[in-house]
Amino acid sequence: MVTLTGNTIYLRALEPEDLDFIYRIENNEAMWHVSNTQTPYSRFLIRQYLENAHQDIYEAKQLRLTICDKASTATVGLIDLFDFDPANQRAGVGIIIEQDQDRNKGFGKEALSLLINYAFTKLQLHQLYANIHLDNVASTTLFTNFGFQLIGIKKDWNRQHNQYHDEALYQLINNN
Repeated sequence: MVTLTGNTIYLRALEPEDLDFIYRIENNEAMWHVSNTQTPYSRFLIRQYLENAHQDIYEAKQLRLTICDKASTATVGLIDLFDFDPANQRAGVGIIIEQDQDRNKGFGKEALSLLINYAFTKLQLHQLYANIHLDNVASTTLFTNFGFQLIGIKKDWNRQHNQYHDEALYQLINNN
């Protein structure tokens, strides 16, 4: 069974050619609140990151994959496992679809499905979690549709535009 290929998308490891794509995402201030970024990234730093992207998840404690549209082979987004904790068999999940016109097409849904399957079958993780801003209805819907459960609200967790915002913590436990 191929774990990282779906009907309309496939997930692949980062390549040096992804530099411009990652540069756009990391430097798009409209997306900074999702990743808690506060400063831009240089091409130099992203190039260094890509040079070390060959490390496996056990070395790097994270795994970032591109989400590619099978029809056009275009890269439409990124999906991550971060804060990887092999001792406790858990990791955080992050996902972003870059362009508005690529959202609500099922790319994120299929990518999350593939990543959950990969995390539970190949990495043998026991649980995944996601931190989601309360006003991010699309992400909340996406994750809850896969069985992620709200386990808490972190009050005044993130500061954006001189205002504090709550963040929800969702968790998915593999009971198999």
